[in-house]
Amino acid sequence: MPYYVTLYQLTDKGIHDIKAAPQRVEQGIKAAEAAGIKVLGFYLTIGEYDYISIAEAPNDEVALTYNMGLGAQGNVRTTSLKAFSVEEMAKMVEKIP
Repeated sequence: MPYYVTLYQLTDKGIHDIKAAPQRVEQGIKAAEAAGIKVLGFYLTIGEYDYISIAEAPNDEVALTYNMGLGAQGNVRTTSLKAFSVEEMAKMVEKIP
């Protein structure tokens, strides 16, 4: 399954209700799993982004649909990155002429 790194920024709504954030994260992970996404890690971060997650999803459509649903709730904005393992990178590099 493809890997995805998602960067999250809290919205004004999300920071206003920050005390409920741990429960929202738990609910979000359960919803991701129900959608067929395996969350490998979720972290609170310091800097431009408030959280990051690393996950496996069956495909881009599932990952994007899930993140659009998160955005629609209004607590976070997401930026997603499709990630490749070192093994996948090695296979790609082998194809370079």
